[in-house]
Amino acid sequence: MTNKTEHTFHIPVMGTAFTIDTPLKVAKFGISSVISMCDDELCEHIREIYTKKYNLGFTPIKKHSEDFRAKRMTAYLNDVDTIVKMQISEMKTQSFEDEGSDLRKYFNMLPEYSSDKALYLTMLKTNDSTQKETLKTQLLTKIKAGSIDVNIMTKLDRVPYDKESNPVAPEFSDASSALRGFANSTLEGGMVFSAGFNRRLYAYIAHFKDFYPDVNGFLKKRIIMKVSDFRSSLTQAKFLAKKGVWISEHRIESGLNCGGHAFASDGFILGPILQEFKEKRSEFLSTMFELCNNTLSKMGKALFSDLPVTEITVQGGIGTSKENNFLLTQYQLDRTGWASPFLLVPEVTQVDPSTRKLVSKAGKDDFYLSGVSPLGVPFNTVRGTESEKQKLERFENGRPGSPCPKGYLVSNLEYSKKQVCTASVFFQKRKIEELKQQNLDPVSLKEAILKVINKVCLCEDLAASSLINLDVDNKRPLKTAICPGPNLAYFTKISSLSEMVSHIYGRLNLLNDTPRSSLFINELKMYISYFSNQVKERVLDPSEKQFKYLEEFQKNLHDGIEYYKNLIPELVEETKTYKDQMTEELQEALAELDKIVDSYASSFSIKPAT
Repeated sequence: MTNKTEHTFHIPVMGTAFTIDTPLKVAKFGISSVISMCDDELCEHIREIYTKKYNLGFTPIKKHSEDFRAKRMTAYLNDVDTIVKMQISEMKTQSFEDEGSDLRKYFNMLPEYSSDKALYLTMLKTNDSTQKETLKTQLLTKIKAGSIDVNIMTKLDRVPYDKESNPVAPEFSDASSALRGFANSTLEGGMVFSAGFNRRLYAYIAHFKDFYPDVNGFLKKRIIMKVSDFRSSLTQAKFLAKKGVWISEHRIESGLNCGGHAFASDGFILGPILQEFKEKRSEFLSTMFELCNNTLSKMGKALFSDLPVTEITVQGGIGTSKENNFLLTQYQLDRTGWASPFLLVPEVTQVDPSTRKLVSKAGKDDFYLSGVSPLGVPFNTVRGTESEKQKLERFENGRPGSPCPKGYLVSNLEYSKKQVCTASVFFQKRKIEELKQQNLDPVSLKEAILKVINKVCLCEDLAASSLINLDVDNKRPLKTAICPGPNLAYFTKISSLSEMVSHIYGRLNLLNDTPRSSLFINELKMYISYFSNQVKERVLDPSEKQFKYLEEFQKNLHDGIEYYKNLIPELVEETKTYKDQMTEELQEALAELDKIVDSYASSFSIKPAT
């Protein structure tokens, strides 16, 4: 059902622009990647660049023309599809004797356990000319493009207004338009839904036949659900199955050890989450299969004759090939996702040189969970960006906030009947004036104002890097924001695609000298820090609901620590030193967790777990 390649990793979406053209760079090598479907203006810019480069012809789709957002995205995705097919066709004409060719690069980058890689190595060693030519022909049939997938952040679902200031029909909301743009494209790929449940958007899927199986059970358009735990997968899978829509991949992401927006779970950490998926996978998929087919039957549509191919993947904080291999084997996963390290790979991501240099030199303390997102969701970023400098300069010059030219992140209704962005001039000017009228003491007023001006225009600033990098003429100031996960602290070298792939497969080590715990411990530490902050925020005005939330959070972390203690013997590829360190760090984490609980037990009536 899927055009599955030999690679066992994918490149997730990064920001709105860092992977905007990544499929055009890696799909021909059999590597799957994801384009953000947030910024239609950016898609139009990138489409113009690539259609001219490949002589495809470019007709601009003007803003405010009929259904322009969806049409821009359809046009861009169609061109990406066309270009990748052109790249594959051209690659198949290349010679295996040319060591610098993409053809050789395709097979050289495959993992050592790949059957296609084994066939390729056999061809190179073969001296019989007839047999060699036969093997070459056979190898050309093995070449497959990586999947070209797209991402919709479901929370970004603004309903625009017409010229008379009336809200338009729901199907023209930002997320629905992006879905329609993908659905109407020629791509055979996946739609990644991230950031939570959007019933209206999911119901809209039913309007497009490509999300339903044909008579052979083939899905031209697949649904990929990015989730933080099993319960989320179950809830969303049931909802869609009752509409006859199958989820082809459950993409598990660490709640905190990730790039961009961080959606923390209630203390559920990665190891136990993966264990639950492993234990319940078979029953879960069988139940969804029956439910989905029953719905398809009632709808008079083609049924799945067999259980559809369904992948379970994981991403967030993976740093070594041993960790990669352990996740794949221990939890019977289909693939892993590697994101932030590819920000250091110019061949793959759109990052301007100064920003790439900034993240390459950043230390552990420079990566942090910030409050810069206008959505009010914690946002992983790095200190010292041009975006951060610009927001402070605007405030110091008496002009806080951004002009908000795109408005994808609008959500606030405090001062307007229309939703506005909390990073906008409109909002920040009014909020600061309101605070000044509240007779706060100087220290409290300063702290309150800093929280207001902390928000940045992510619509503009996340796109800026690609525009700078591609030398796109832009009338507005371009100041880059970037959203790496904290795992990037352990990578420093600006690398090639081949080098990063070799790191993933254990042929090369790109980690720097910064001491690094396992991905499980790193995430656990982040959750304990997050728990500490949650307790501090609630101590001033505790409630019964908050008691229960913190008790559940604490219990889940304790259970997770116990799970990891029992997991250590399974880490067969790791050294005794590694395992001993992990044991020690788990004891330290437990002590830190109990210390936090003890410190606030009198306020919250919660006790350390026994």
